[in-house]
Amino acid sequence: MSDPKRIHKLSAAGLLISLGIVYGDIGTSPLYTLRAIFNTISDAGQAITPLVVLGSLSCIIWTLTLQTTIKYVVITLRADNKGEGGILSLYSLVRKKARWLVIPAIIGGCALLADGIITPSITVTTAIEGLQVKFPWFQVIPVVIGIIVCLFVIQQFGTSLVGKLFGPIMFFWFATLGALGLFYIVQDVTIIKALNPYYAYHLLTTNPEALLILGGVFLCTTGAEALYSDLGHCGRANIRISWIFVKLTLILNYLGQGVWLLQHPKYDDALNPFYQIVPSAYLLPMVALATIAAIIASQAMITGSFTLISEAVRLNLWPKVRINYPSNQKGQIYVPSINWLLCAGCIGVVLIFQKSINMEGAYGLAINLTFLSTTILVAFYMWRKKVPRYIIAIFIIIYGLLELAFLAGNMTKFFHGGFVTLLIGAALFSVMWSWYVSRKIKNRYIKYVEIEDYFQIIEELSSDQSVPKYASQLVYLTSANFKTEIESKIIYSILQKQPKRADIYWLVHVDVVDEPFASDYKVEFLIPGKLIRIDFRLGFREEQRVNLLYRKVVEDLVKNGEVDITSQYTSLKKHKIVGDFRFVLLEKQLSKFTSLSFYESSILQYYFILKKLSLSEERGFGLESSYVDVEKVPLIFVASDEIELNRIPN
Repeated sequence: MSDPKRIHKLSAAGLLISLGIVYGDIGTSPLYTLRAIFNTISDAGQAITPLVVLGSLSCIIWTLTLQTTIKYVVITLRADNKGEGGILSLYSLVRKKARWLVIPAIIGGCALLADGIITPSITVTTAIEGLQVKFPWFQVIPVVIGIIVCLFVIQQFGTSLVGKLFGPIMFFWFATLGALGLFYIVQDVTIIKALNPYYAYHLLTTNPEALLILGGVFLCTTGAEALYSDLGHCGRANIRISWIFVKLTLILNYLGQGVWLLQHPKYDDALNPFYQIVPSAYLLPMVALATIAAIIASQAMITGSFTLISEAVRLNLWPKVRINYPSNQKGQIYVPSINWLLCAGCIGVVLIFQKSINMEGAYGLAINLTFLSTTILVAFYMWRKKVPRYIIAIFIIIYGLLELAFLAGNMTKFFHGGFVTLLIGAALFSVMWSWYVSRKIKNRYIKYVEIEDYFQIIEELSSDQSVPKYASQLVYLTSANFKTEIESKIIYSILQKQPKRADIYWLVHVDVVDEPFASDYKVEFLIPGKLIRIDFRLGFREEQRVNLLYRKVVEDLVKNGEVDITSQYTSLKKHKIVGDFRFVLLEKQLSKFTSLSFYESSILQYYFILKKLSLSEERGFGLESSYVDVEKVPLIFVASDEIELNRIPN
């Protein structure tokens, strides 16, 4: 288990790691942000005046200050869940406050996954397009697709070795951004007036294209969510201190691009201000550095997507999928299905939009929804922490209005590519929502009985030699939260479907708790030596390897002399051979005789389709199919007394 105090300790190594992990996305935003803003202004037929340049830069600077610095670095980073961050970690902290909070959590999670498709596409494409400044004939698309494919292929091997280089590379990247900007700032120091928020206010209140400009401005802060998501990897102190350096270099670079725009008021859509401030002799090395930074940004988004899905699986918000651990580095995981889904999505985006300038319309809209979702969840976290209500109200009003304004600006991109992001997000939302709701529907139809009523018959069945022995140790996974209850279907499986005699019956229950890392268990001897219940309390970031966890507990019980698992067969008992183990999983099916509403029926039909495509129950719980029996049971049992028949006399 991670020690939050150790994780949050400020250190030089921690600062360097933060640069490599946290700031890839927001650190590559200078590649396209000002270009997006001034393409909008140019397309509207407006002149590039000093007021427009200063206003745009002021919008960027104060967006980075209000949105990234104050909201995320100062406020949201306080909402750590045992040292971990991210929207689902935040949801775990507040979900007991209101059931409907699952909606912003799901929306935010899906928007982050959609962003994981757009980020590699736009950052890598923009970086490679820098070659066209010197070589206009250069074909960008094949190279971009080649880089994206390689990026996703190497995920399965782990990136711990390469990851150690990310920090120094990103330090060099940010230092270069700052140096390039400073080189131009000294040519016209009046650009510093952009620090005055008046210019942002003037631009937004007087310019008819204000909403469109806001849509471009929002691109400067699209990586802000990563500051919170990577809290567990880097620690609050390291992120806060490293952000000072990162923000300074970003602002210097934006100001430098602003000076170039003042020097070239006849702006050409084909030009990218970022590459225009790079001296010609250093263009190719800068393209190479920008490409590496784009790959690092993409890697951070991919890793974040893997973490998000693994959390969603354990919180029952996503179908069970195979999760691999390609290296010994803590927290590094690989989810094959998501990896290739993101890869296909990135290639599709690149082929559809062709140029990064066309992708800008699809970028930002999804992450805007994540920001709004985070604002809602943080407000409830503040309520949970008993923050004065007037402070919570101020927080909601300021960031609600700010992010709704950005949303309005991003919605102007809807028909220019924004619909693609929303379609991706909507598809992901349908999966999460259906999986979540179907579980609620299933739980509604689970019937529990008092297990104490069956103690005597279970004990007698275990000793009944006339019933063939099913297994020495028979294990059921139960969803009953209380030791006094058990699903009626488990009793039916043991006593009626096929009477199952065993030396010891085990009930295993897994409870996913709201903290990220927990590995606790409790043992209850319901019938000493005959019926034993094990309750596991696992964190939502812990791997649910039920097979290994169960065997570890049994080994401890045997070692302590609390249970005897020696085979009771005469020939084996004298040699002290351990008895066999068998798991029984009850797989629920939707009966055609059920009378659900159209909505619930549709949700369940979709759920069962998803379940067929997802990992099986036995593999999801880390069980070997050789000692697992799967019994199919109806989700909703229709009793015969619900049927009315009239018998016709003979």
